[in-house]
Amino acid sequence: MGLSKLYTHRLHDGADTKGAGSTAQPAVSAIVLLRHYLFHPGDRMQVELIDIRNHIVQHSPFDDMPEELLNRLTASIEISYVRAGTQILETGQTSTCMYYVRSGAIEIFRRSGELYNRIGEGEIFGQFGLLMQRQVRFPARALEDSLLYRVPADTFHYLFENDENFADFVEIEDRGRLRSALSRREKSNTLMTSRVSRLISRKTVSAPTTVRLQEAARIMTDKGVSALLLMNGEGDNTRLAGIITDRDLRTRAVTEALPSETPVSEIMSDGLITIRASSFIFEAMLTMLHNNVHHLPVMEGHEVRGVIALADIVKYESQSSLYLVSNIYHQQHVKGLKKISLDVRDSFVRMVNEDANSHMIGSAMAGIGRSFTQRLLELGEEKLGSPPVPYCFMALGSMARDEQLVVTDQDNAMILDDSFVPEEHDAYFLALAKFVSDGLAECGYTYCTGDIMATNPKWRQPLKVWRSYFTDWIENPKAESLLNSNIFFDLDGIYGRTEFAEELKSLVADKASNSQLFLTLMARNALNRTPPLGFFRTFVLEEDGKHQKTFNLKRRGTAPLSDLIRIHALACGSQAQNSFERLKSIGKTKLILEDDLGNLRDALEFISIVRIRHQALSLEAGEEPDNNVRPEDLSPFERSHLKDAFQVVSNAQKFLRFRYNTQATRHV
Repeated sequence: MGLSKLYTHRLHDGADTKGAGSTAQPAVSAIVLLRHYLFHPGDRMQVELIDIRNHIVQHSPFDDMPEELLNRLTASIEISYVRAGTQILETGQTSTCMYYVRSGAIEIFRRSGELYNRIGEGEIFGQFGLLMQRQVRFPARALEDSLLYRVPADTFHYLFENDENFADFVEIEDRGRLRSALSRREKSNTLMTSRVSRLISRKTVSAPTTVRLQEAARIMTDKGVSALLLMNGEGDNTRLAGIITDRDLRTRAVTEALPSETPVSEIMSDGLITIRASSFIFEAMLTMLHNNVHHLPVMEGHEVRGVIALADIVKYESQSSLYLVSNIYHQQHVKGLKKISLDVRDSFVRMVNEDANSHMIGSAMAGIGRSFTQRLLELGEEKLGSPPVPYCFMALGSMARDEQLVVTDQDNAMILDDSFVPEEHDAYFLALAKFVSDGLAECGYTYCTGDIMATNPKWRQPLKVWRSYFTDWIENPKAESLLNSNIFFDLDGIYGRTEFAEELKSLVADKASNSQLFLTLMARNALNRTPPLGFFRTFVLEEDGKHQKTFNLKRRGTAPLSDLIRIHALACGSQAQNSFERLKSIGKTKLILEDDLGNLRDALEFISIVRIRHQALSLEAGEEPDNNVRPEDLSPFERSHLKDAFQVVSNAQKFLRFRYNTQATRHV
């Protein structure tokens, strides 16, 4: 029988049927027991069970589970559908299963009634009760209508005894006070808790790549869509090949007066940026910001689930950073860019007040900064003419890492094609670099005090010279030169021939992991900045100057963390730039234990959030934001957990010193 028919038997609609002290399971609108059918050919429930298996293997801790255990797990699954508001688990109730969230959202509480966590698709809950005397430790309630997979206790314990990765995953209750502190913040921002699949409200509208322009326009008009997906192949071999939007029809077809019979493939956008249906809405927002696209095909494997547009996300994103970016590209002069740059700080404050996390804020601000830079480059080329040779404009530092805030300067460089001849071409690129640098300064991105800008001829060089720079830094390392060049190991091509930057990333990934001396000297430099924590867990403050009796959350907090994370990532051969993404890459190599990685993630998030909130409060008070805070201006909550976070940094630096043997090279 099909899955839809399995739900025709209605039980109690969320009513509580338990008496006092009862250990019965909560009432749900339907419970379907699916057992032992997965590998019985011809059984009519096989399709549903395969669907279950295909879903759970996309998420931890099931993605690396052996086949035999996956089969056993899937065959034991029970499906429950619960209405919003249903109490799923209560304190003291006997634990009989672990839950896996197929769809919906679940709130987890402490015994005191305080919200502990919110979880969604692909996450589990209820495991701690099975591990601790089979009593529910954390009550759970459905925040939305939810579809749950129930894993019976006997199956849970079998997996626990036979899969070390599964056991490690479910045993980690939390990562101490820092993790608990962060979970309290993750409560109300729907961008961070809602999945992209929620935005899909209609069936996919598509056509073959052979369709003509007039027919494509008619399909889009009849279906009332602003984007048409274009497909190659037939049947099961159909694949997404491209997309055409209303804007494409205007700018590439009508403006160019193309015949109506022109194949749409001639103007479609290919090499598409897509997103997975299970991604969070904030990830879709950041993808649009990073790539300056207004439509994202939503994928589940090779299948297209639908298309989401900028307008779909703006419903959730009241801070309007996407509209701000869109507005940047409509400006025709530097004066217009300067005017709308005043909105950047307002956007930042709104994101902070809506409890966005540091990754979302840092990525959004970096996306805005990239957009200003890209538009200035476009305006510069309009003013100066086409570039004489191909080039790539690189962002460095916090913009490249997607960790930019409102207190920032400009760090950039140019990679020129190897056909570059200084006497013939450099006057153009100097003028372009100066136009961009001056424009960024007008928009609030101050000049780099260390002169790490494309206006400096040393950082405006052909690709072959950049290759030699990185090769020399890595193969013939000197502590002082690495101290000055450290920022170049956070790089991102943001305009022009971005493949030049990708080539440099590959070169670094290949060479850095094989140079122990390079890693050792990088680690030694990273140890120069220590967290502001004294022997008795007191804050170490600046003793004089205008920042007397403060400590710097960037120089003594986030910077040491990003430094040591970068070194581990280089040692692992990772090409990731963002610190959180680098931690994921490090985790795959097992260089650092998962618990320690989790502590680093939490420490980076908490210090970043305190720094972000400090800047936002300054802006709201009409003051110029900075990174220096006085302990007395922090809440007791922030002071306590900052000490925990700084202790994590201190411990991580001790491991860095040991791992890369920094004492052995003091003479270098």
